Order: sequence, then structure tokens, then C-alpha cells
Amino acid sequence: MALHDFWFLLIAVLWTGYFFLEGFDFGVGVLTKGFARDRTERRVLINTIGPVWDGNEVWLITAAGATFAAFPDWYATLFSGFYLPFLLILVCLIVRGVAFEYRHKRPGERWQRNWEHAIFWCSLLPAFLWGLVFANVVRGVPIGPDKNFSGDLTDLLSPYALLGGLLTLVLFTFHGAVFTALKTVGDIRHRARSYATVLGMTSGVLAAAFLGWTQAESGNGRSLPALIVAVAALAGALVMNHFGREGWAFGLSGLAITAAFALVFLALFPDVMPSSVNPAWSLTAADSASSPYTLKIMTWIAVPMTPLIIAYQGWTYWVFRKRIGTQHIPAPAAATAAH
Repeated sequence: MALHDFWFLLIAVLWTGYFFLEGFDFGVGVLTKGFARDRTERRVLINTIGPVWDGNEVWLITAAGATFAAFPDWYATLFSGFYLPFLLILVCLIVRGVAFEYRHKRPGERWQRNWEHAIFWCSLLPAFLWGLVFANVVRGVPIGPDKNFSGDLTDLLSPYALLGGLLTLVLFTFHGAVFTALKTVGDIRHRARSYATVLGMTSGVLAAAFLGWTQAESGNGRSLPALIVAVAALAGALVMNHFGREGWAFGLSGLAITAAFALVFLALFPDVMPSSVNPAWSLTAADSASSPYTLKIMTWIAVPMTPLIIAYQGWTYWVFRKRIGTQHIPAPAAATAAH
């Protein structure tokens, strides 16, 4: 395997790992409105992801950094062409992180309510925008002979891209509902399973439409198994959720996300950004990569470090594996929420 192919594979793994992990905490953030009945329940939801949300974002930083170092042309075209969506995502991630830390600093109802609004919107918007971005990447955008994006914002808002954004929003929220059922006890747990059923069936319809469209338009023999796995995993997650096997349901909903993004990257390769203007102007993994020496040095660093990071993050999840409920919220917080 050539080094540029290896790094395309590793970057695909990093992006997919990010969506597997950040997907459920985006989903939990969306569930703080509509699902949570009061401030105490919202605090329970926030506490389920409190120990892990910032660690999940490490995958985004690593994926973006690896893209910059291994494929500078891809990085330049991607981040300049999608400047506005990426700016909105960045602002949302900053405000969302501040909201998690500041919400409990004051007991005032208005103070906490404003930060809760920030958590909801700054979870919903990135969940939608990531699907929009990657739908455009796999389908192709206007790229000229100079490797620069030559379109405008309207080129990113096609029905296909909007469907991709809607899929990731609903799928991540389903993933978050299953995670909520896995991490809570009592009434929240049972209601989360009911929400997950509705969200999972909706995700199935959207996934069949978007992934089927992707396979028909951009797919190949490599991507077809990923489509089958994604649909089967979604169906399995719904069955496991119905029978109260939250651990299996969470694993399968994560597998559905993994397979969906695997399909995107398998359909994309060997391109990294197809040109919708002229296929000859598409960016490929081979011609967008850094020098072989740079990739070699990066490989020597990544091979030992990646398993170490995965092991450490897995240990973090193991430490914070216990379920929580409203009974675990301190009395003053519960009284404030009731007030």
C-alpha cells in the first residue's frame, strides 16, 4: 500500500471515529430540548456526556491536522470552499464548550436557560452541517484547473446535500437517544428508548434514501457492502433497543454511523475532492499528498500513538461507565430546577 493510500485510510478512520463519538453527544445536546421535561432532566443528560465530550473533539482536531499535513491541497480546497459551514461549526463548538462549563456557575434561571439554548442549537447545527459538508465532498463541487473552489454557497445547498445533513442530524440524535438509555436509570431511560424507536425508524428511511442515492451516483463494488452493513446495523439497533439491550443498541447505532461514513470514503477514493465541472480537475489522493518523506515521518509517529490514544479514551469511558438519574442530582440543583 502506498503511503498516500495509507494516510487516506487513516484520515477516513479519524473522521469516522469522530462522528461515532461526537455523534452521540451532539444527539444528547439536541435531546435537551423536547425530550428533557425540566432543568433537572437536562442536567442528567448533560452529565452523561460531561466526562467525555471534550475528549471526543480530539478526534476532530487530529483528523483536520492529519488532513493538513498529509494532503495540503485537499485541506486548502476543502477549508476554503466550505469556509462558511466550517466557520459556523467552529463557532458552535466553541460556544457549546463554554455552555457546558458556564451553565452551572450561577443558579439564576435565566442564566441557565440561555446556556441550555446554546447547548441545543450548537449541537443541532454541527450535526446538520457535517452531513451537508461530506455529502458535497463525495458528490463533487465546482473545482477549477487551479485546484481552487470556484462556486458559491448556493452550490453547497443541493437537495442531495440537504438530505445528507438531515440524515446526520436524525442519525446522531438517534445515537444520542440510545446512549441516553444506556447511561440513565428510571423514567428517563424508558422514555429515551421510546424516542430512539421513532428516531431510528426515521433514520432508516433517510439512510436508505441518501446512501442508496450515493451508491447509485458515486458508489462502486467497494462501497456496496458498507451500504448493506449500515442498513442492517440500523435495523439491529432498533431490535436491540426494543428488547432493552442498550449496550448492543448503542454499538449497532455506532456501527451504522461507521458504515455510512465508510461508504462515503469508499465511494470517494481515489479522489479526495471530485470536481463537478471537469473530472480531470478532481483532486486525487496521489496528486494532493505531501512528499513521501513527510508521509514517512508522519507514519512513524502515528503508528504507535494512535493505539495509545484509543486505549486511553477507552479507559476514560470505562471509568465513567455507571448510569445516572434524577436522584443523583444534588437537592439544591433540583430545587432550582423546580423553581
